[in-house]
Amino acid sequence: MSLSRRVVLAAVGGSVLAGCAGPGHPAGTGTGAPATPPGRAGASAAPTRGAGARRHAIAELPVTRAEIVARYGHRRPRSWGFDAPGVLRTLPAGSPRTALTFDACGGRGGSGYDQELVAVLRRYRTPATLFLNSRWIDANPAVFRQLAADPLFEIGNHGTRHRPLSVSGRSAYGIAGTRDAGEVFDEVAGNHLKLTRLLGAPPRHFRPGTAYCDDVAARIVADLGERPVAFSVNGDGGATFTPAEVRTTVAAAPRGAIVICHMNHPEGGTAEGIAAALPGMLAAGHHFARLSG
Repeated sequence: MSLSRRVVLAAVGGSVLAGCAGPGHPAGTGTGAPATPPGRAGASAAPTRGAGARRHAIAELPVTRAEIVARYGHRRPRSWGFDAPGVLRTLPAGSPRTALTFDACGGRGGSGYDQELVAVLRRYRTPATLFLNSRWIDANPAVFRQLAADPLFEIGNHGTRHRPLSVSGRSAYGIAGTRDAGEVFDEVAGNHLKLTRLLGAPPRHFRPGTAYCDDVAARIVADLGERPVAFSVNGDGGATFTPAEVRTTVAAAPRGAIVICHMNHPEGGTAEGIAAALPGMLAAGHHFARLSG
């Protein structure tokens, strides 16, 4: 099978999940309990400041859980996958740039940190959007602060428990999705509030666990002030590709593409593959951008 065919299959097959499940933990067993209940700060990432601070944080949400349930609780989804209406899969038509995005999924087997990958991005001054799960932030508070302070990177919301975003309990790659509109709110809002407190401003983009989303859930994300994001190029097959496969796949990404890779598996081939791809792409006049520009 050719690599190009394999890349296409990876975008619709189970390999995306591998970036979130570690060795010895099969797909779907690493979701765990939420590290931070929605609306409360994670103590390991930043200190809480009492009930007043929590009330202020809750006020930052444009809608309440009750409003979301009333608005969407009886709606039935019409789509499921990576291309629900409103989901960003590529940069705007005609964009000369490519967006590199890296997920950190958190939880059991998914809270590692690919320091070499980040060093490569810094070495080549390559901007990127980093989608961080609430559990990963709690496991890596010092690293989070360093990444958040680096203007090369934009921090995106990768959910509270890394769940596929469904209003009807759909699953993806063996991971059970959210079961209703209220759970969609919890999955998005929990980490939205955490990131807002830690960054001083709300995140602008949300990628669900596994990137799967239905159309009703996508509207809930938008009502919470974020843009749901999928991808058009699966750059590392969920951290399962060899360095050569990562290099070939990423180097072939067209301008305007959104490339998904992972930054939570330092044992994988992502860092070496990105390091091999970037010099040639930059020499060929390729430009990179964060999702917010």
